[in-house]
Amino acid sequence: MITIYHYNKCSKSRQALTLLEEKGIDFSVRYYLQHPLNKEEISALQQKLQIPLIRMVRTDEVIYKELFDKMTPSESELIQAMVENPVLLQRPVVETESKAVIARPPEKLLEII
Repeated sequence: MITIYHYNKCSKSRQALTLLEEKGIDFSVRYYLQHPLNKEEISALQQKLQIPLIRMVRTDEVIYKELFDKMTPSESELIQAMVENPVLLQRPVVETESKAVIARPPEKLLEII
């Protein structure tokens, strides 16, 4: 099953959702702002993405700057920040059973489906 971690106000996220629909792919939507990921889910997603944790984080968000002004957070601090502030998760993320991708641009999701 494919899951898209979706934020409806994000144009890239909406484009990725539309692309999945156009391709006729069966998928589920997780509105991660309403249903935040827990620590274990963030770690599992990072393993599927195969990227450094910091690349999963929207470092331009005001909350990130407030939390980590002029400091380099540890991975545990980043994960905790993402749990408490789900807006920090890069979007959209598309996940399969074995892989995941940050779909920026949205066509990037085609690499894993």
